[in-house]
Amino acid sequence: MSATRTAFYPGSFDPPTNGHVEVARAAARLADRLVVGVGIHPGKTPLFAPAERLEMLREVFEPIARDEGAHLDCVTFDNLVVDAAQAHGATLLIRGLRDGTDLDYEMQMAGMNATLKPGVQTVFLPASPIARPITATLVRQIAAMGGDVSAFVPSAVLARLSGRFGRKA
Repeated sequence: MSATRTAFYPGSFDPPTNGHVEVARAAARLADRLVVGVGIHPGKTPLFAPAERLEMLREVFEPIARDEGAHLDCVTFDNLVVDAAQAHGATLLIRGLRDGTDLDYEMQMAGMNATLKPGVQTVFLPASPIARPITATLVRQIAAMGGDVSAFVPSAVLARLSGRFGRKA
């Protein structure tokens, strides 16, 4: 019997975007168990509370994980990503890449993380051309200003954004 391969996919997910969906789908193909970690940073004021983000992630990612044959767990963490990954039994750390700027930053982080936790391997998953420009920050800004973000987020997230801003997001 083989060991369960666990991947940890960290982020703020404020809100989850179609880019996050792409990465989660690819990660679920690589692992038997996908742990999605919502990072909690005391210095930041998110649009959605951690519990709301966990609900959205479960709603959006659960069918994806199931379709790919992976078990999904959604958790919060407030420590180093590699420590959270290890605490959840992950040997793979999933990072999405949109462009060269992401790659430069993520390569530095991967090197530091490999030194801190050699048993956790960083895996980079590139965004498709259609998802490359999508960021949660831009989605929040567009939605707050009354713009249509339906092309950038899953419908469950769109409903939450619409409810948050009191109009169609």
